[in-house]
Amino acid sequence: MSWAGPDDILLSTSLASYLDKKLLVLLRDGRKLMGILRSFDQFANVVLQDACDRVIVGELYCDIPLGLYVIRGENVVLIGELDLDKEELPPNMTRVSEAEIKRAQKAERDATDLKGSMRKRMEFLDFD
Repeated sequence: MSWAGPDDILLSTSLASYLDKKLLVLLRDGRKLMGILRSFDQFANVVLQDACDRVIVGELYCDIPLGLYVIRGENVVLIGELDLDKEELPPNMTRVSEAEIKRAQKAERDATDLKGSMRKRMEFLDFD
């Protein structure tokens, strides 16, 4: 029988190989959090240091600082290490303030709501 040694930790499915590294965490509600993994447990509850919420609307983005952030494991969809040598975003993305990204989010939500209400009004046409 073969036992995993300390050199085999990189082959493990454990989050231990990500400790003290910058990660992207995708949550069940669609939010994207970035931060340095400081701790985790068997339930995938994680603690991120210097965490920020990356909000993207069209070609605009904003990193909203959160500080030390605890994430409950049941909300985690995906965890991945960020490659610090590569650009995080395409060059066409524009960084904006938190207030601007909130306005853009509201405009996007309003447009989606309008589209949904228009579709309901047009149901009698039976597009199927």
